[in-house]
Amino acid sequence: MTCSTVREGFYADPDSNAAKWVAANPADPRATKIARSLVRRPTAKWFGDWNKDIRADVDAYVTAAAAAGRLPILAAYNMFNRDNGGQSSGGARSPEEYRTWIDAFAAGIGDRPALVIVEPDSLSQLGSLPTEVARAERAGLVAYAANALAARPLVRSYLDGGNATWIKPDDMAARLAAGGAASARGFAIGVANYDSTDVSCTYGHQVAQALAALGVTGARFVIDTSRNGNGAMDENGQHVDYCNPAGRRLGVPSSIGVGGAEYLLWIKVPGDSDGMCGVAPDVTAGTFSPFLAEHLIDGR
Repeated sequence: MTCSTVREGFYADPDSNAAKWVAANPADPRATKIARSLVRRPTAKWFGDWNKDIRADVDAYVTAAAAAGRLPILAAYNMFNRDNGGQSSGGARSPEEYRTWIDAFAAGIGDRPALVIVEPDSLSQLGSLPTEVARAERAGLVAYAANALAARPLVRSYLDGGNATWIKPDDMAARLAAGGAASARGFAIGVANYDSTDVSCTYGHQVAQALAALGVTGARFVIDTSRNGNGAMDENGQHVDYCNPAGRRLGVPSSIGVGGAEYLLWIKVPGDSDGMCGVAPDVTAGTFSPFLAEHLIDGR
């Protein structure tokens, strides 16, 4: 089979961090649970500065998905000054390097189908950049990525759209418009966050309406449901911190959307740490933790 559309289903990465851990720890009592709940589930494959040959790596992943007859979900995560120096810092070392990188990323996909989440947090963190020049540069780089992916006929790209309790809808719409939303399929809500699907849907509609008022019509949105099964409120009714909070649960696996969302997607990889914080203060960002994975599976 060489089809890869939503009708055939999304691609599950056989080389995910969870899959690697299960393969290396088959006798661990948590292995069966993690294999059943995580390894077989389609999740976004994140690409960034850890990829030594981005075009070849993207090409290999999309090729494997096409051979399996499944649609791949990719996240481009290599923004210049990524995470504004936070726990997931890194990325391209200059704007010029980023433009070269995203061109190679798009070339790796080629003329094949793929869903791409574009630079999580990049637009949401605009307000934390020190100068207007830096903010305009960041928006311009996101717009460059949107245009590079728009040139690939079978790619559906979604720009970072923050989450429901972070940026006001009108402000987020302005950032998305500046970031080239007119060239993208739409935007992604709640990436690596915990807001429930209904809360995220409401926010998605508000942002889409605000975009339409700015002349960007028809924007669709997807929701990250990888860890939102219990929503984002703790037992005291307080919004949980973004970084490895306790009491969260896996959400609806990657599928066609509900409530106006185009898709529900596992974008953040469940079990991968948000950073050295929360219930996993000794696990660096992006590292798989069976402890975190089991807590998400069990909802504790």
